[in-house]
Amino acid sequence: MIEFDLGLRDQMVANLARHQVDIIADDERPRAAVAIIVVGSDVVADDQPSPPDELGMTDVPGDVVGFDGAIAGVAGGAAFLLCRRAARMNRHAGQWALPGGRVDSGESIEAAALREIEEELGLTLNPADVLGRLDDYPTRSGFVITPLIVWGAADVELAPDPREVAHVLHVGLHELCRADSPRFVSIPESNRPVVQLPIGRNLIHAPTGAILLQFRWVAIEGQVGARVSEFEQPVFAWQ
Repeated sequence: MIEFDLGLRDQMVANLARHQVDIIADDERPRAAVAIIVVGSDVVADDQPSPPDELGMTDVPGDVVGFDGAIAGVAGGAAFLLCRRAARMNRHAGQWALPGGRVDSGESIEAAALREIEEELGLTLNPADVLGRLDDYPTRSGFVITPLIVWGAADVELAPDPREVAHVLHVGLHELCRADSPRFVSIPESNRPVVQLPIGRNLIHAPTGAILLQFRWVAIEGQVGARVSEFEQPVFAWQ
């Protein structure tokens, strides 16, 4: 496990400051902001198991032996918050995602991310809690996503909005650094590799999977300059 302490915060701030962010210039595509919220977690108290994925694993490319979509036993130490989108959402219903959403006209990336955190999770954070940002990620559905790294607290109280969030997991940062992660598979629809991050017995795909992988490489491991924008999304996430 990775300890949640000020040493980790300082390390992330330093690594992110050294990373030259790849920014996609404003164009006609809508912008979205998402947040990797780093919090403390307890192995027992914050273990909120997710049942097997309602969407099933039938559309997941590659070898899924040993993966049924369930996520359990992933909390402990420094963690991030992973949300399952409500089943009635217009886009990507039921999928796992980071807190966030569309940037309103005249709104900054930081303001949008903090607003979405409060609306979705009932968690109030401040601009001073933003540690830095990662590269913009262009999605198959026509958005440009900007990920922010936000420092939470050792013990956060959440009040998820059920209209947007069906389930919230505390995922220990150590889970991102598993020996079997990341995975890359090929699909006939693209010449780009599809990235998969094993979390529990589930596989998290791009864009969320790509963003979390860059978070691991840059913020946690200090691989400054590591890029993920060329990693593909599975076909079921193209809409």
